[in-house]
Amino acid sequence: MVIFIRVLNLFQLFISYILANFIRKPIIFGTPAFISIEPTNRCNLRCPECPTGQSGLNRATGNLNQQDFNVFIDQLSPQLAYLTLYFQGEPYLNKDLFKFIAYARSRNVYVWTSTNGHCFSEENIRKTIDSGLNKLVISLDGTDQKTYEQYRIGGSFETVVEGIRDFVRIRKKMTARKPLLEIQFLVLKPNQHQVSEIKKFGKSLGADRTVLKTAQFNDFEHGNPLMPEEGKWSRYKRIPDAGSRMPDSGCRITNPEFILKNPLRNRCFRMWSGCVITWDGKVVPCCFDKDAEHCLGDLKTQSFKEIWKGEKYQRFRKAILKNRKTFEMCKNCSQRW
Repeated sequence: MVIFIRVLNLFQLFISYILANFIRKPIIFGTPAFISIEPTNRCNLRCPECPTGQSGLNRATGNLNQQDFNVFIDQLSPQLAYLTLYFQGEPYLNKDLFKFIAYARSRNVYVWTSTNGHCFSEENIRKTIDSGLNKLVISLDGTDQKTYEQYRIGGSFETVVEGIRDFVRIRKKMTARKPLLEIQFLVLKPNQHQVSEIKKFGKSLGADRTVLKTAQFNDFEHGNPLMPEEGKWSRYKRIPDAGSRMPDSGCRITNPEFILKNPLRNRCFRMWSGCVITWDGKVVPCCFDKDAEHCLGDLKTQSFKEIWKGEKYQRFRKAILKNRKTFEMCKNCSQRW
């Protein structure tokens, strides 16, 4: 029955998205199938393109508590199919992370989280496995300390590698099949030469799979020392006549040298299929709104249904359908939908 309800809900979301694009009005059926909830927006590293690591967030810093999390999940199930327990920050810095996972899993929701891999004590590994987590993504942006620390500032390559080995060993000892262990390699200029090595390295560590990911840069228009060479692993492309080009009305910077590869069309499935909930209960449209500048509601004072189909959310969807370029966060979006 739960599967049927979730499939039906997803169908309703998709149909309303198609209709909305056809008639250019923000019709919405169903409730989110995919949600991200932020356990914390604190972090133990100082990654240069991360607003959390660079203390660049203007919103309050804190941890989600168990009571609020349970209220969020109770409102979203049984339609919710897929939960990401991650937004900004390092999830393992919230001691209640394992309880969050277990509670969502008790509602038969698929749950995954992402970590920088510096909190893998044996106790935390066992708690992660016991929680029922479906997938664990571990960031490992290099195959040696010298390369790794050029982005993961303050991080220890050996700590992460040993943590992965311990996780694989303990999961095997506990005869557990979950969570799926995924290494994520963020392709940057300093580590681009290691792209061919990382999958072999991940396999040697016992990871279930290794995924390469393109990097987002906050101010990409004039390039960035960390930006990889143009090609498969870059989200951006150089403008051939950048020196003489006059800026379009939609550009945010004079004479940009780089633009996003992805065409910015006036539609976005994320506005129909899911959203992000910050640690303190603010509902924001997607993961590109890192500073919660477009707060569409507050779960501390409103129900989720009231927010999801409310006037403020509908105005936001309508604006996306009309002219997506008016939103700064959308100008760096790599999602094609």
